[in-house]
Amino acid sequence: MPTELIVALDVPGLDEAGRLLDRLAGGARWFKVGLHLFTAAGPAIVREVRARGANVFLDLKLHDIPNTVSSAARSAAALGVGMFNVHASGGEAMMRAAVEGGGRAGTARPLVIAVTILTSQAATEADVLALARAAKASGLDGVVCSAREAVALKRELGAGFKLVCPGIRPAWSETGDQKRIVTPRAAVEAGADYIVVGRPILAAPDPAEAARRVLDEMRG
Repeated sequence: MPTELIVALDVPGLDEAGRLLDRLAGGARWFKVGLHLFTAAGPAIVREVRARGANVFLDLKLHDIPNTVSSAARSAAALGVGMFNVHASGGEAMMRAAVEGGGRAGTARPLVIAVTILTSQAATEADVLALARAAKASGLDGVVCSAREAVALKRELGAGFKLVCPGIRPAWSETGDQKRIVTPRAAVEAGADYIVVGRPILAAPDPAEAARRVLDEMRG
């Protein structure tokens, strides 16, 4: 499967998200909904994305006792999200509960992805690998990681283990506060299954054109 672009809907509310979705219609097939937007707009934003035929990566980084995470996972699956994440540091029991809960909604189970180390933090490859191994052992579908770790993770955990890579910045964009950044093409070549791009698209005068430029970079 070719690497997919996920556009981060890092905007403050439903109206702004709707306008951005309209401008990006026919471009990206995936959109990330994070804590800021979901807290402001709730499940309505997931429905807005789904109504346009696109997929949702629900980026809430669940981290709680297993029963609570299982219930939240079931609710996320019932909304129709295509992917959601949990913190690998929550432990294997919690991660297994997320997979179990995600399969109890009567719909296709979303991909369940573990966060290893946040891209704004320093990390060693050994730290990331240890958390990724625990995620795979718990039945998760993949991890969120820096594309800098992608080659090692694919080698250790197999081609089928999904890698979702934020901190992606096209050559023509500013780096912002991300410390471990990689270009779209380099992420593809490293083995990323999904790359997450926010500011370079959202802050562009023409977001649709910026998304096309990112997709062009991904294709080389």
